[in-house]
Order: sequence, then structure tokens, then C-alpha cells
Amino acid sequence: MPTEAQNSPRQRPRLGPRPLPAHLTAAATLFATSNAALENLKNGLPIWNPRAGPEANGQERVALLAALSALDLNEFTAVAALESRHRMNAFLTGVERYRTSTYTRDVPDPPEIWSDGSTRILDYGGAPGSRPVLLIPSLINRGYILDLSATCSFARWLAAQGLRPFLVDWGAPGPEEGDFGVDQYIARLERGMDIVSDKDRVAILGYCMGGLLAMALAVRRQAQTDRLALLATPWDFHAPDPAQALRLAQFADAYETLLALQGEMPVDVIQMLFFLLDPFLGVRKFTAFGTAEPDTARADAFVALEDWLNDGAPLTANVARTCLRDWYGANAPARGDWSVGGVAVAPQQFSKPAYIAAPANDRIVPPESALAIARDLPDVTVVQPNLGHIGMMVGGGAQKTVWEPLAAWLRQA
Repeated sequence: MPTEAQNSPRQRPRLGPRPLPAHLTAAATLFATSNAALENLKNGLPIWNPRAGPEANGQERVALLAALSALDLNEFTAVAALESRHRMNAFLTGVERYRTSTYTRDVPDPPEIWSDGSTRILDYGGAPGSRPVLLIPSLINRGYILDLSATCSFARWLAAQGLRPFLVDWGAPGPEEGDFGVDQYIARLERGMDIVSDKDRVAILGYCMGGLLAMALAVRRQAQTDRLALLATPWDFHAPDPAQALRLAQFADAYETLLALQGEMPVDVIQMLFFLLDPFLGVRKFTAFGTAEPDTARADAFVALEDWLNDGAPLTANVARTCLRDWYGANAPARGDWSVGGVAVAPQQFSKPAYIAAPANDRIVPPESALAIARDLPDVTVVQPNLGHIGMMVGGGAQKTVWEPLAAWLRQA
């Protein structure tokens, strides 16, 4: 079976930022078309014309209007056009630097202790007798976000803290997984858990979508589970914006023909859904990268993270339908309507210690969604680090604010 290192983006030309046409279109829309609106700025936009909007802005609004009115519009247009070209050039420079970077992921895979189809479990070692921790990532993004590089590896750090991490690497769906749904992946987790279990001392840790799988596994295998940690895990998919969740659910119907024909939701379709959450995020990131110093440790860290972001895996058709229709559409987990193998995934039934980390700045899984499950867990510790969804795993403040408190909790008797 190919190893994760063999499947990593360093072994093939970079395709990102994905979907590349969408990012290029966003940049062109932002930079190349902004000047077209300048001629009409004074015709009624509230920021230019106090009569076109409410007077709530008071003195600041009047002062801004006065400053803008004093400008020579032709001169302003020329300066704005030059700035747009500079920013577009910085964005394209950033994209080119990323695509041609010589960075390669600098950590080898640890030993594989078990595999089943496309799934394998990697053993990160640790002191003899230390508590096993089963790390469950999302089915969408690769598990090596938890082992990104030599300088940023949550899994390797845990092993140095007196714990025994085991990372689930889902791989990409192959022939064996073609008809898989969420239930089949959780059944596979149960078989893997039997390999790493040490009596009743297994801690389960789920990240993002992996937290949903972890919750189901913990309920079904509670006797083998010592404790459960859920990091940035969505639960109430309608919080705080039901309309946005329902819009995402509509993609299931829009892409049903594709799902039926291909048997999976392709990576670029999934990436487009993430793109739509903030269409100009990529423009901001790569513009900044294009103006930063190249060939630095910071530049390598940027490339390492972007390689992971662009190295997603397709979802089987059945998993995609569950995610979009049952979770985002029907909000089944929060409503108590989600079951696996006929067993309800009911947090109320999990009596062991649980730990919820809901990053306060998470734009992928809003804190309101992640915190919803805490209300149903009988024995729960809740933290809200001042980080984002990915930053809690790889950000500058991750070790101090997320890793260290979590490791201390995992080590508790």
C-alpha cells in the first residue's frame, strides 16, 4: 500500500490553490474591476453621499466625505489603478511562489500497525505503559494536519508528553470503499480500536468531522473508552445560521447526478464549498505571501499548510449525502436523529469524561455549533481558545493554549 509520504503533494506538481480558477476569478474581480466603479462613486454610495444613507455615522462620515470630495477624481483613479495592479501582481507572485516552492514535507511516517482497505493506523510511540490516544481526523482533509512538519506536529508532541498517540490515516476511497457510508467508516474505526486498546484505557480524540466519528465510536465502545476529546467538532449544524446550512444542503441535490455517476464527491467540488465560505480568503493569503520574504522558515510553514489544504480526499457519495442532507440539511446530530448501526449517537449516554475545544475564531465550525454538544455530555470540560479552526492545531499559540491544557487533561487518572 502506498504510504502517506508517497501520496503527499511533494511527489507531484502542485495543483493549488484549489480550485485555482475560482481563486483567479476572485482576484480579478477584486483588483481588475474595482476601477470600473470609481466613476460612479459620487452618484449615491452612502460613504460618499450623506443623503444616500442614515446619519448615524455623524462627524466621522462628514469628515470622510469632505476628504474624498477634496480629491481630484482623475488623480485618484490613476493611483487606485496602480495600486490594483500592484496587488494583483503580488497575488500572482504569491501563487507562483507557492506552486514552484522546493519545500517538501520533512517528517517520515511512523510505523503502521494496522490497515484495512484505504485506512491505516500510525503508531507515534511513547513511553511504555502510557495511555493510548486514538486520533481521528476528518474524512475530507488528510490526517497529517496533526503531524504537519518537524517543527509543528501535535502527534509527535503528544508522544513526548507521556502519551501514546495513534493516528488514523483514512487515505482516499478505493474500490473497497466505493459504497461506504459513515456507518462503514465507524465500523472500521471499531476494528482499529481493538488493535490499540489496552483494557479500558483508550482515549479518543476527534478533530473537525473526525469528532463526529469519534463521538459515535465512544458511544458504541464506551467500555473500551477512557475519555473523549472533541476539537472544533460541529454538532448543531444550524447554529448560528440555519439559512447558510440549508444552502449547503442544497448542494446534495445539485450534485446528485455527479454523485451517482462518479460514486464520490471530487476534491475540487469540496474545495469550492470551502471557497464559498470566504471567496477572498485565498486572495488575501497569497497577496501577503507574494509580498513577504521568500525562502524563510515562515514561507516554508505557509507552503506546508497550503500543501495540506490542497491535498484533500474525495468523499464517497454516501458520506457526501449524509454530510449535506442529514447533517447540514436535517441537523440530525443536534436533533437526536443520527444513529449508527441502529444505535443512536446520543452524547447523553456517554458517562466518561469529555473535553470540548471550540475555537472562538473558527469560521469553518462556528463556536455555537461546536459548543452545542457540551449541553448533552454529563461530564464535560469546555475551553474556547482564541484561535481559528486550523490555528488550534498549527498556529503560533496552539501549543500553549490548546495542546498543553489538552495533554494535561488526557493524562488525568
